[in-house]
Amino acid sequence: MSEHEQRQSAPSRGKVLEALTRAERKVVTRPAPKSAKAQVKFLLTRAKGSTKALAERLGVSRRTVERYRAGALKTPQKRLKAALVEETESEWQPQVRAQAREQASTSGGMMVEVTAYFGFTASGSSDDGRIRTITTPISPTYARQILDLQEAGATEEDLHPIVAEAITESYFTEWGTRADGLRADLTHVQSIDFLF
Repeated sequence: MSEHEQRQSAPSRGKVLEALTRAERKVVTRPAPKSAKAQVKFLLTRAKGSTKALAERLGVSRRTVERYRAGALKTPQKRLKAALVEETESEWQPQVRAQAREQASTSGGMMVEVTAYFGFTASGSSDDGRIRTITTPISPTYARQILDLQEAGATEEDLHPIVAEAITESYFTEWGTRADGLRADLTHVQSIDFLF
């Protein structure tokens, strides 16, 4: 399969999923390995030393993995370089990321900054839907639901309603103190960032 075919067959992750991944990567306490040799060595430890498994994961031959591990090859091509960075960062410091997820799910919650179209459903509402930029905290209950959905392999479309509910609770209804019965729909996400 050519690189072009691989790119076309790979589904795009979506802005909410990418934002959750970025938020996780921001909590690491040490920088991930930068050189191709160090990245391959790290990924081999995560693959329990299996050059075959790592080669399949990266889309290269076992011999290529062995050459990078030995330092015979130093500068990967663009596609392999991107794969090494992505795989290394996704595996780097799993305990630190797990602790941040646990804290967000139990006590700390998360912050979200989103620019998207918000439409509303409520009796007597005169506020028409429009593009808004909102920064607001998300309660630990909703943080847990969002993170559990992400871990279960939810799609972008699966996450939009729960993120909209979380924003409605904290921003629009101010934790249930106003606008009783209001429901916001989140669509056309232009940008989104989470912070643990």
